[in-house]
Amino acid sequence: MSTGQELTGRLALVTGAGGGIGEAVVHALAGLGARVVATDLTEDGVAALAKAYDGRVTARALDVTDSAAVESVVAWTEDTLGPLDIAVNVAGILSGSAVAEMPDEEWAATFAVNAHGVFHVSRSVSRRMAERGSGSIVTVASNAAGIPRTNMAAYAASKAAAVMFTKCLGLEVASKGVRCNTVSPGSTLTDMQRGMWTAGAEEASARAVVEGDPASYRTGIPLGRIAEPSDIADAVAFLVSDRARHITMHDLYVDGGATLRA
Repeated sequence: MSTGQELTGRLALVTGAGGGIGEAVVHALAGLGARVVATDLTEDGVAALAKAYDGRVTARALDVTDSAAVESVVAWTEDTLGPLDIAVNVAGILSGSAVAEMPDEEWAATFAVNAHGVFHVSRSVSRRMAERGSGSIVTVASNAAGIPRTNMAAYAASKAAAVMFTKCLGLEVASKGVRCNTVSPGSTLTDMQRGMWTAGAEEASARAVVEGDPASYRTGIPLGRIAEPSDIADAVAFLVSDRARHITMHDLYVDGGATLRA
């Protein structure tokens, strides 16, 4: 974990900040001195963060699937608070259907948030960052983007799209001083993870995640623990800091070795 106030003077935009990894990213960046615009589908979801940091965190409602809304929030942020130095794409949804049973709407909705949302936000902020000659964008993807999962085709494919998009964007804006990286978590203790567990058998469900499941071709977690949201947030904080100034187009797996880095 980093220490000090190395992000003092920086302004960050974080999507999906109403809970889980997004909320942890806000805490990590604000804890390092950054001012943060915390966004989620409703302002109520991020109001507590704004209250907790008394002026250093601003809450805004944002639907990342709406490109006009994204452009409006980014423009408002820069006009009101100043130029954005950091953007972190965390907003995401999980689809858990087998391909043969998946309706068109589920596939489209998953891509609308996990891939199109990343495109909308990154396009808007990178354009401005490139004009200024500096900036850092981090997309929180998933280790499912790099290894097949049963009943997770839409989620895995949308996250893979987000990873490659972020790398391509990083190549386009590297000469402008803008860095673009991804953090790919494995199983993390969030509401999304708990939503996949069997009700009334949470302890057994958690143990199964750590141990793996050969029947569903799922490897376990060699480090023997499920990640906390702060584990992912610390990786994000590193990548947006000057300590990572020579890192771009990188996909950092934070999964306890679960994918055996396949």
